Amino acid sequence: MNKNGIYIGIALIIGLLAGYFIFGTNNASVQQEKQNHPQEEITKVMWTCSMHPQIMQEEPGDCPICGMDLIPAETSAEGLAADQFKMTENAMALANIQTTIVGENQSDSQNIITLSGKINENEEKNAIQASYFNGRIEKLSINYKGQEVKKGQKLATIYSPDLIAAQQELITASSLKESQPQLYRAVRNKLKLWKLSEKQIKAIESSSRIQEKFPVYATVSGTVAEVMSAEGDYIKQGQPILKVSNLTTVWAEFDGYENQISQLKKGQKITISTNAYPNKQIETTISFIDPILNTNSRTTTIRAVLNNKDQMFKPGMFVVGKVTRTETTTKNIIVPSSAVLWTGKRSVVYVKTDPNTPIFEMREVVLENTTGDTYTILNGLNNGDEIVTNGVFTVDAAAQLQGKKSMMNKKGEDIVKRHENHVDITVSKSFQQEFLPALVPYLKMKDALIQSDNKQVTVFAKTMLAILKKSNASDLGKMEKELFIKSWDMLENITKKEALEDQRAYFVTLNENIVKLISGFNNLETTFYIQKCPMANTNKGAVWISTEKEIRNPYFGEAMLTCGSVIDTIN
Repeated sequence: MNKNGIYIGIALIIGLLAGYFIFGTNNASVQQEKQNHPQEEITKVMWTCSMHPQIMQEEPGDCPICGMDLIPAETSAEGLAADQFKMTENAMALANIQTTIVGENQSDSQNIITLSGKINENEEKNAIQASYFNGRIEKLSINYKGQEVKKGQKLATIYSPDLIAAQQELITASSLKESQPQLYRAVRNKLKLWKLSEKQIKAIESSSRIQEKFPVYATVSGTVAEVMSAEGDYIKQGQPILKVSNLTTVWAEFDGYENQISQLKKGQKITISTNAYPNKQIETTISFIDPILNTNSRTTTIRAVLNNKDQMFKPGMFVVGKVTRTETTTKNIIVPSSAVLWTGKRSVVYVKTDPNTPIFEMREVVLENTTGDTYTILNGLNNGDEIVTNGVFTVDAAAQLQGKKSMMNKKGEDIVKRHENHVDITVSKSFQQEFLPALVPYLKMKDALIQSDNKQVTVFAKTMLAILKKSNASDLGKMEKELFIKSWDMLENITKKEALEDQRAYFVTLNENIVKLISGFNNLETTFYIQKCPMANTNKGAVWISTEKEIRNPYFGEAMLTCGSVIDTIN
């Protein structure tokens, strides 16, 4: 037993020594490693969603809102200015962030005005085929719109008591033409004034027979634009039977907004394209600018004449015209509207400060006006600045996550100078009182979009439009009028569309204008929450108005009901 005890004791001593050498040495190595590389100690990584930065989790996974893969939340980077922040390449790729160099180095497309319009008949080439004598239409040979007509073609057969009497006068006068030549010539001239041809007059004379039903022939060639009489109608002298259009040339007529008029001149080059022939562009010149402004739409008609001998253009066809601006300045910079975040009192863009590294900072800018899909920047950007033009909401979310200046974070802003960096919206108290009732059907329309009920959307859009049409916008400023008119236009488009996707698309633009407009209201009895979904409008983001903080997304309905957040409050 003594021997066994000795063996057991020796085994315990050996085990203790082995444990010391194994674990003690490793622990010392770890401690030594920590001392040598203290910055490499393990830190707790938080995970977030690139589209919904309010989501923060301790472990990777899927976003509970949109299902996208979570990404590591950014930590502050060393060597950056106070308002600068850095994004990962992975986050930029997921959000499809794109940048553009503005100013002198910007692309020519930024200097283009885009106009929308449609093809109309060339009214200078229109002709009316009228009846030259009283009578009743017995038969109408050309009787539907779009029918081709050639000069000399039979249009109709008319029974005319006056023409029967005139034929009898001709037969009588022809027998007296030797003795009473003046009477004979007067009767013949009367028939010529009624557009009877020389051949028809001679046929009556030679046959001495009266035609009770007389044919009427076309005096021009073209396409029937309108049938203005029917068989059995009693028509008077000069009353139209058909309207004929010569479509060898047509008019392309565009709506030019009030703030675009100064950039458009007669004789200016315009490039026209159509949905029917997207790969074909026609270059022509502006032939006419309507001197009278439409007070309802705040637009004027811009016209160009197109050669249409091959019948490529059809009246009613939608066309797009692109015109190069007549005024180019080095002071003002033009940027895409997708680059600007607008919060009512501030307009901001994000500038990529390093061409080789994804480092960004927010800039507040002063807007002059909007022209189509662009903004004119008066102050805040310089020629050659590289700005974010796609995925700007994601960049703003990254700034918020890192505690930097962002659309909603005004840290470091000088309140005294705040008025220098935004466009103020000012509306009268009377206009506010007239406009506010329109928000009642607006909220119902928004709820109908949440429920994906396109029929109710149309009903409430019509109600809201009727209220806006009664509002007096005469005392609004230039910017405010533009917002009001565009809101009106979007509502009209919503009422004309039955597809829910189309209604939601126009609802995006409607909100862009209404949110800006009511930001200038100061006579509210209800608090309105401006809410935004960064995934709507093909990931460009879209806003809407609600009286509740809870998110109910009108752009996706049940599919993504809670996608979005409150970005502003109007009290």
